[in-house]
Amino acid sequence: MKADNIQPVHPTIIIVHEKERRSKCTVEPLRGRSDFEFHKFPLKTRPDVSHCVRLGIGGEPLSPADRTQGLLVLDATWKLAGLMEAEFAEVPIRSLPAAETAYPRNSKLYEDPDQGLATIEAIYLSYLILGYSTDGLLDQYYWRDDFLDRNRELFESLA
Repeated sequence: MKADNIQPVHPTIIIVHEKERRSKCTVEPLRGRSDFEFHKFPLKTRPDVSHCVRLGIGGEPLSPADRTQGLLVLDATWKLAGLMEAEFAEVPIRSLPAAETAYPRNSKLYEDPDQGLATIEAIYLSYLILGYSTDGLLDQYYWRDDFLDRNRELFESLA
């Protein structure tokens, strides 16, 4: 799937919880790209998020009208991401349309939300909605083909 090839006005800010294992982190291959900014949580220095909307569940739908904003993405298990949200409560939440994750879940303690996506999946879907270039986003995502197949109709409607 290709979007409009528009580049984000601001880098996408990804806050990764310190307990997130880098070997399992779906956004790890994006480190070093100029269109992404990574920070470790708990934060030593808070990034400027005054120009951002935060991906989350329960907010207004993300739309092309949000192109002038940056994206703030919290990367952690669902339980830890919930704890991280308090740090960014002032950042408006934007939700994504229902999509099916391809990332295998195996939590024995906590139930994942029905709308839960792997972080890279959420970023990919966000970029499609915003019309941003998706080139390279899923190149190293092991479940890429399954994710694209499961959501083909949705992605075609957005592209």
